[in-house]
Amino acid sequence: MFLSKTEANVIVYLIVLIAYIYSIKNYKRTKILLLLIITVTMLITISDQTSNLFKDTIQRLRPCYNEQITDSLRLVKESCGGRYGFFSAHASNSFSLAIFFGLLLRSSNRFLILMFTIYALLISYSRIYLGVHYPIDILAGAIFGSIYALVLYKIYLYFFNFLHKS
Repeated sequence: MFLSKTEANVIVYLIVLIAYIYSIKNYKRTKILLLLIITVTMLITISDQTSNLFKDTIQRLRPCYNEQITDSLRLVKESCGGRYGFFSAHASNSFSLAIFFGLLLRSSNRFLILMFTIYALLISYSRIYLGVHYPIDILAGAIFGSIYALVLYKIYLYFFNFLHKS
């Protein structure tokens, strides 16, 4: 499934990142680009690694590994990732990026924000459809990702304003 591939997510958000960079029309573009790359990298890293920390700590089996319900699932793939699934890194990453870019572009393109949200929802739904996450895994991932996006957006704005003043 296209939406479940990490490469597809990276391509979509890379296109948005490039479009945003070209919308900045001043000589400080390189510094702002570097700040944006660092912020997005931190966002994905924090989102992904805290998901792994929760998975290793809570150790709740994914639906596809839960023998009590495996027969009632319609598994699409033979492999379903690691054994534990709380909370979904796909949901966390996709919502963190959607919220972050939505905040960046909120004054310029509301349609794009809607598309980001729909994209994050589709990625999240694909995880349930594939039998690799329970709905609560997705909800928790979306909440954590959204919180990370808000916090890192505030940090990004602080440094963005600092770069514009200097």
